[in-house]
Amino acid sequence: MNFDSAFHKLLGHEGGFSDHKDDPGGATCWGVTEQVARASGYTGDMRQLPVQLAKDIYRQKYWDAVRADELPAAVRYQVFDAAVNSGVGQSIRWLQRALGVADDGKLGAVTLGKAHTEDPQALVRKLLAQRLRFMTDLKNWPSFSRGWARRIADLMEA
Repeated sequence: MNFDSAFHKLLGHEGGFSDHKDDPGGATCWGVTEQVARASGYTGDMRQLPVQLAKDIYRQKYWDAVRADELPAAVRYQVFDAAVNSGVGQSIRWLQRALGVADDGKLGAVTLGKAHTEDPQALVRKLLAQRLRFMTDLKNWPSFSRGWARRIADLMEA
């Protein structure tokens, strides 16, 4: 999967504008939090965040940050999606735990090398198990559990 395909798929989960009281990210549009949008130079109303700016943010702050183009094709989207949902460092730690390597949250040569030697389907299952376990312990799990569980189920089926 390439970035353009990943971005299109991601928008299916992230949707348009949201400002849920239990979301620590606050106001979001296309899944981009207001804090991230402002740090990227956006000064407008979050309801009007241009989709192209969201795409640029996702490319730089998430896809490139997890070095998705260097990951095995079968796990690129899962690592990218996890980074968007829970942060780059957390996503990389889940990947590292699934691989059985030191989980420092930094994607280096050891993690990349091991990722390319593992069975891709087994790796995806382990990665998603790490993610789901983590999410069930979050204080806002009761508010978002249905959506998060469906998102992970979709990733399992892909």
